[in-house]
Amino acid sequence: KIGIDYVGVGSDYDGLDCLPNKWNDCLNHMIIQESLEKRGYKSSEIEKIMGKNILRVLEEIELFCQSFDPAFDRSTHSQV
Repeated sequence: KIGIDYVGVGSDYDGLDCLPNKWNDCLNHMIIQESLEKRGYKSSEIEKIMGKNILRVLEEIELFCQSFDPAFDRSTHSQV
């Protein structure tokens, strides 16, 4: 089932030559949160969408890498 646990919004706007309507710069990223609140999403759901889902996936990737190499240390590897 696809749902709230599988949605994530990124915030890397470097290199964009256009932004969504009503946005002046990347600081307007929080408009997404405000829109979700207006649509009735719970705080816990918004937290997942705005970053917790992405962090969970990155942690799962790290555990997966460690399962192949117990000495795996993310600080010695390039960023995802």
